[in-house]
Amino acid sequence: MSIQVSPSPIPNSNAVSLTSMLDRDDYLTGLLNQVTATKTEGWLQELRQSAANWVRHSIIPTTREEEWRFTDLSSLPKLQFNVERVNYASLEFDILPEAANSRLVFVNGVFVPELSAVTDLPSGIVVSNLAGLPVVEQQAVQQYLAQAEGAQEVFTALNTAGITDAAVVWVKKNVVVETPIHLVFISVVGETATISQPRCLVVAESGSQVTLVEEYTNHQGAEKERVYFTNSVTEIWVADNAQVSHTRVEREGAEAFHIGKTAIAQARDSRYTSHAITLGAKLSRHNLEILQTGEQTQTTLNGLTIISGKQLSDTHSAIALNYPHGTSDQLHKCIVGDRAHAVFSGKVFVPKPAQLTNAAQLNRNLLLSSKARVDTKPQLEITADNVKCAHGATVSQLEDDEIFYLQSRGIDENDARKLLINAFAAEVINQIPVPSLREILLNTVNNLKSLTNE
Repeated sequence: MSIQVSPSPIPNSNAVSLTSMLDRDDYLTGLLNQVTATKTEGWLQELRQSAANWVRHSIIPTTREEEWRFTDLSSLPKLQFNVERVNYASLEFDILPEAANSRLVFVNGVFVPELSAVTDLPSGIVVSNLAGLPVVEQQAVQQYLAQAEGAQEVFTALNTAGITDAAVVWVKKNVVVETPIHLVFISVVGETATISQPRCLVVAESGSQVTLVEEYTNHQGAEKERVYFTNSVTEIWVADNAQVSHTRVEREGAEAFHIGKTAIAQARDSRYTSHAITLGAKLSRHNLEILQTGEQTQTTLNGLTIISGKQLSDTHSAIALNYPHGTSDQLHKCIVGDRAHAVFSGKVFVPKPAQLTNAAQLNRNLLLSSKARVDTKPQLEITADNVKCAHGATVSQLEDDEIFYLQSRGIDENDARKLLINAFAAEVINQIPVPSLREILLNTVNNLKSLTNE
């Protein structure tokens, strides 16, 4: 497999923040000491050490920075997080029937073989934790792990500095995998706040096809919701003429912090489709970065954020279309209730070499409360002169006449609101290629009572 790095990478919109405030440096140093307490050997330790050096010269982003001006992380340094490595042999989580024998499960970042099952896979695909790979395949992994663009962003570097294991999915040349691969990351919270740093690496070689479900959830050890921090990074390398369908579901606990990076490199004639669903966490941020490394790529990004209470959810995407004949189509929808706050910032970069590019970007937002808030910023940066590009954003509320129409058909007001909300969400959910997951998510939307009350 050969993927060349583009001469025009994604502009550094999430660049590392160099330290100028001692207290923030001390806080990051404390986190760094926690996540690097477990040592590794050889190339992995060298990789971790290099990332740790970046973290030591970094600060946590503030609202004074353009890329973080709507997302206030000031409450994060007030909390002390510990690494709690547990190995639960039995935990309840949704087992997708389609992936009953093709899943990897990690608890607080630790691989749990008792909960995992990889017996229903064809030859030509490797699904394993990093530590379980043979030496030869570990050597191959070195070419890709932590090699994607944006590796020096502060939270990405913190994740790399703490790598001890990872979920690895490697599809060989021309192999078509019909069975979805389910990667489950569970946070188990005890009496103290915990930090876990899940890591995924996906390599789809030339001509291959694979469907992935990446899920973040939690198991609370007590009735009261507890604070924890998930800092995840996923790297996906899509080679020539390969296809990857990727569904990412974030369903963290009500008091959780979740910061995630998804970095994708697409080679010539490749196709990548993303379905990013955000439901949980007190504060969540998803950085989605796509780098085109060859001509005629197709990129489809579907996103759905559903939040209520005082949740804050921030989605930042960047698509760098550096070669001719690229196509990207992005739809991100937000449903915001109560006092929740949704943020969407989407950038599409089309430099001069990327002639005959076709790019579309749309952010649609549904506010269910007078106190709900959304900040949206779709952006196009185009220097090519023969392209077809469009972007836009809408913010609306449930229409009284639509609710009245349903009431006139014998449906009460609360059910009418539910129907309209479900229809808004279903446009994204129904495109997910795993039927059982579609059903779970549609039922979740239907049962979110807080969304139907002012």
